[in-house]
Amino acid sequence: MPLPDNKLLPALRQEAAEAGFAAFGIARWDAVPEAGARLDRWLKAGMHGDMLWMTEKADRRRAPRALWPAVNSVVALGMSYAPALDPLRHANSPEIGALSVYAHGADYHDVVKKALKRVARWMVAAATDAEVKVFVDTAPVMEKPLAAAAGLGWQGKHTNLVSTEQGSWLFLGCIYTTLALQPDAAHGDRCGSCRRCQDACPTAAFPEPYRLDARRCISYLTIEHDGPIPEEFRRAIGNRIYGCDDCLSVCPWNKFAEASRDMRFGPRAPLVRPRLTDLAQLSDSDFRTLFSGSPVKRVGRGRFVRNVCIALGNSGDPDARRVLMPLLQDESEQVRDAAGWALAELDRSGASA
Repeated sequence: MPLPDNKLLPALRQEAAEAGFAAFGIARWDAVPEAGARLDRWLKAGMHGDMLWMTEKADRRRAPRALWPAVNSVVALGMSYAPALDPLRHANSPEIGALSVYAHGADYHDVVKKALKRVARWMVAAATDAEVKVFVDTAPVMEKPLAAAAGLGWQGKHTNLVSTEQGSWLFLGCIYTTLALQPDAAHGDRCGSCRRCQDACPTAAFPEPYRLDARRCISYLTIEHDGPIPEEFRRAIGNRIYGCDDCLSVCPWNKFAEASRDMRFGPRAPLVRPRLTDLAQLSDSDFRTLFSGSPVKRVGRGRFVRNVCIALGNSGDPDARRVLMPLLQDESEQVRDAAGWALAELDRSGASA
């Protein structure tokens, strides 16, 4: 039975909370008219690196109706993955691999999309003639500007969404709908004069506040970039083997975020304190088993072990030679390259077996 208009939004908000979303808001389809122009300037500057899908789908990304002409409203939703442990706890343990918090547990694409579909099905049942489409970040959707327009938070100087309640730790998803829902007020910027995220970046990936040059970003270099990582960034990568949380972790708003209660996002036992020397010896089947159901799996064993080799080169660990030498003959060219660089770095640093 469809709900009357005055009861639909409160019930929708409750349904979203029961599906696991910690943040909820509504935006008009045309709430971020400036987002398309910002995207065009960013792409023209080449700051997307070799993420060619950004340019290939730019026309559909610029505005919701460019992707789906029937959309009237966007339901923006955020699911907390705030960590219980300090994201930077391995910063002074060079023999341990550091993975981005979001990659410690289940693949958020699967978790968030399942929850979005639950809410979307509810909307179709609860509203007359409602049509819906659900999107996580694999679709050409400007989810961060839309979430800000819907009142979930604001895009901080590190370009990610910041929430006064969840800090920097929100997985975002959107439901496009033909329904003309009452929009929420946009959230104002509360970064002020703070520049901790800018100063924390190991590779100076922010040419200015609110602008990220992905080509210098460790998350891009260790996840999206396929092939040898430019040597100018290898030492700065340190022990980061999948992503980087430095700019997020230092945000003062994180002090208000409670650790996520969703056990699916908690760290798997092997990833609580993973030794680089163990990870370097992963075969393809070992890699697939360890990261089954994880976002890490999509980069493939070659790209991941490439990252591990670079971290080993930065580790100063004499035992690293034992696992790096066989990788000089690895079937992956990028692994062979990274292993050779790592051995040379260990020589330079005076690490010996």
